[in-house]
Amino acid sequence: MSAPTTGATSPQTEKPGPGIVKVVFASLIGTAVEWYDFFLYGSAAALVFGVLFFPEGDEVTGTLLAFGTYALGFVARPLGGVVFGHFGDRVGRKKMLVTSLLMMGIATFAIGLLPTYATIGIAAPILLLVCRLVQGFAVGGEWGGAVLMAAEHGKDSQRGFWSSWPQAGVALGNLLATGVLFVLAAFQSDAAFEAWGWRIPFLLSAVLVLIGLWVRLSIEESPVFKEAHAEIVEKKQEANHIPILEVFKNYPREVFSAMGMRLAENTSYYIFTIIVITFVTTYDGQERGPILQALLIGSVVHFVWIPIVGAVSDVVGRKPLYLAGAVGVAVWTLFFFFPLVESGTQGNLIIAVVVGLMLHGLMYAPQAAFFSELFGTSVRYTGASVGYQLASILAGAIAPIVALKLLGSVEESNTFAVGLYITVTSVLTIIAVLAAKETRNTSLRHDRVVRGAHD
Repeated sequence: MSAPTTGATSPQTEKPGPGIVKVVFASLIGTAVEWYDFFLYGSAAALVFGVLFFPEGDEVTGTLLAFGTYALGFVARPLGGVVFGHFGDRVGRKKMLVTSLLMMGIATFAIGLLPTYATIGIAAPILLLVCRLVQGFAVGGEWGGAVLMAAEHGKDSQRGFWSSWPQAGVALGNLLATGVLFVLAAFQSDAAFEAWGWRIPFLLSAVLVLIGLWVRLSIEESPVFKEAHAEIVEKKQEANHIPILEVFKNYPREVFSAMGMRLAENTSYYIFTIIVITFVTTYDGQERGPILQALLIGSVVHFVWIPIVGAVSDVVGRKPLYLAGAVGVAVWTLFFFFPLVESGTQGNLIIAVVVGLMLHGLMYAPQAAFFSELFGTSVRYTGASVGYQLASILAGAIAPIVALKLLGSVEESNTFAVGLYITVTSVLTIIAVLAAKETRNTSLRHDRVVRGAHD
């Protein structure tokens, strides 16, 4: 399989798309809204869903069941990536981004209205599961479209910077979710939060979705997609253009490389942001306020850090930063993260989360550009989404469940085992990064499938 077009960029390639700042802002705000919804579920699963929807058994068992429905949202993400990628590569990125945002908003708002197990019994967790599956399906289509809108509008020489902003939207979404929960924790008793307060963040998502839709409806379609789409229509019948089949036929190495690169990034993130809540409140017996404050600060730093790393990747390349991040999260989790969390001091808790998220950012910031540059235009939405989302099942979906199992009982928690777990995923990610080619100088105005330039 031949490499994508690289080397010196043409004047056309270097010319930025119209309104790049507006396009990037639309990608950022929409992604932030969708991930606010997605992360909100994870935080609620750690805090209250185990009691409200899975009350049988002890507290850890209830939390495990809650994380089980959390994991099923990840299972739906590859399907969302395939469906949204298919139509995104055929009819355009913009329409799919609007659709995914609507689906996510409806599902999240519905969670805020759900009756609990005490009210309707087994129907409660079933309805929760349905909403979670819709969330996963929607977010599966969100990431690919958002990063491609940014990547395909900007200059090749600045792609790492511009396409990192949708990645920063994930940090912003976590910041919003954690911020709302932190405010509620500060002004509500635990009893009030468990009784009704947990519903407020889910219902507030309706406002954020309306803002996101207003911004996204105002932007133009990707100019790179417009050029490639005209070429696709001219050279092959659109009815025969099935992106998912073309991806696995022409880009199998790229798909598996993307999956491997996701493992350490995705797994470590949910340890630093979700499992840490359960560990602090359930295993270490601390109040939820301090950990939510630490996550709030960490999310702010993460949000600012990601575009900085994205810009650096335009200078030094994607691979060096990605490798540094993979090594960093392994060392940090294995030797430093949990001892700092267990120390019981607010300062150490903040350091544990902030440093962990900064190391994660070394992988996450260049990831959007890296994955976008692996695939041709006519299958880029599908290829990037499938590689990204398939790995989510093996990484983020099971990370909370595996981590809780490794931690064991509340009386004798095994934090070192969790560190070893992250180390294993980091080794796999390092192998995948070393096997991949550096893509920093790649032009996105190429399409191997349409031009027949494959081995």
